[in-house]
Amino acid sequence: MEQLVIGLTKQALLLILILSAPAMVTAMVIGFIISLFQAVTQVQEQTLTFVPKIIATFIVLGITGAWMLATLIRFAQAVFSEIPAIR
Repeated sequence: MEQLVIGLTKQALLLILILSAPAMVTAMVIGFIISLFQAVTQVQEQTLTFVPKIIATFIVLGITGAWMLATLIRFAQAVFSEIPAIR
């Protein structure tokens, strides 16, 4: 039973990393591009970084949302199917 819990925890943490990667990478890339733009033009406006990152992250979440939900549902079904093996 202990191995089952450890395995499920490992799978859950890996799934968190995989599902959060598209949004995180998008925010990092947009943030880098805007930081580069700010360094070149010497425009240091704080709100300039947040709005494009939020918009890009929402677009990516809209595009990948169905895949994320399907992956989470498969994982939840796998976890629930392992419940009888706990005894």
